[in-house]
Amino acid sequence: MTEPPSWLPLTPSNVRNAHERIKPYIHRTPLLTNRTLNRIGSTPQTPEALAGTPYEGQTPARPTIRFYFKCENLQRIGAFKVRGAFHALLRLIDEQGEDEVRRRGVVTHSSGNHAQALALAASTLSIPAHIVMPSISTPSKIASTQSLGANVIFSGSTAPEREAVKEKVQAETGAFFIPPYDHPDIILGQGTVGLEMEQQYAELGEGKVLDAVFTPIGGGGLNAGVATYFSQEEGRPKTRVYGAEPSFEGADDCRRGLAQGQRIESVSTTTIADGLRTPVGKVNWSVISDPNKVSGVFAVTEDQIKAAMCLVLERMKVVVEPSAVVGLAVCLFNEEFRRIVEKEGGEKGWDIGIVFSGGNTTVEAIGKLFNQ
Repeated sequence: MTEPPSWLPLTPSNVRNAHERIKPYIHRTPLLTNRTLNRIGSTPQTPEALAGTPYEGQTPARPTIRFYFKCENLQRIGAFKVRGAFHALLRLIDEQGEDEVRRRGVVTHSSGNHAQALALAASTLSIPAHIVMPSISTPSKIASTQSLGANVIFSGSTAPEREAVKEKVQAETGAFFIPPYDHPDIILGQGTVGLEMEQQYAELGEGKVLDAVFTPIGGGGLNAGVATYFSQEEGRPKTRVYGAEPSFEGADDCRRGLAQGQRIESVSTTTIADGLRTPVGKVNWSVISDPNKVSGVFAVTEDQIKAAMCLVLERMKVVVEPSAVVGLAVCLFNEEFRRIVEKEGGEKGWDIGIVFSGGNTTVEAIGKLFNQ
């Protein structure tokens, strides 16, 4: 990766520059709407749904919500991660020279989407890639990474085990490390999701800017990038950026960290949203913890994630992985957030962008999920 002296500032203009750099290599994924989900999102929750919550016995919120779904599940390799991977690799080539990067290659550790993303970017640019993957990774993701020409090396499942194998590969090959999320080049690449959402929303003629945008938060690269793009610029209407996490077994480390005023450094969870099992990175935390950039982070339960995923599969006919729908689940089921929309949006309501971060699942995995 580029070293700190060469790091680009996290600014909207550098997100725009990143988009120009990676445009030849990515899909401009669609921005979809759905009247049925708008109706469901704008319907008050039932008393049963609020039972056992701080809002039990209270009148449920009556927000007016119109959804705009950015379908990164239809991105190359089925997830937004290719944006950051291509941008990081292109920036590395700019700094080190193509011959040097090709001679040494690149390495990363990832159980899924970043593994495939870097494998694709490296294959496209004719760079050797070494991908450290836990041996328990989903077989389809391992097969996809290998099919893209990467040298897959297996490791244990814990972060120290992954890191140890990655360092061994670096010592043997001299490969440059491309981290999954915690680097400005990755963040700026992921931020291009926000740029495209704004452009596509304007093309629909609905208004100048979205009222709010939700992204999932795992390592935080996507949320930090989108928040960077929507940072306030003079004369630009404000789009609020929010994050969403699973609450299961402490997977909501970002939400909890914001509440206590300090980044939580480790997470151990088996949430069904497997792409969100990592703690927020240091660079990403510097963005997400800034209330001028991220307006809040909310958490949802496993059942709420499954309910949102079921709605997307059945009502939109769109295949997504559980991690992709946590933002939608917040809008549908988190009464705290729904009351914000009701209060701030009034009768007009809010136009809310939801990033479907990925669709890397299988028929078998979906079947098991809903047969539990």
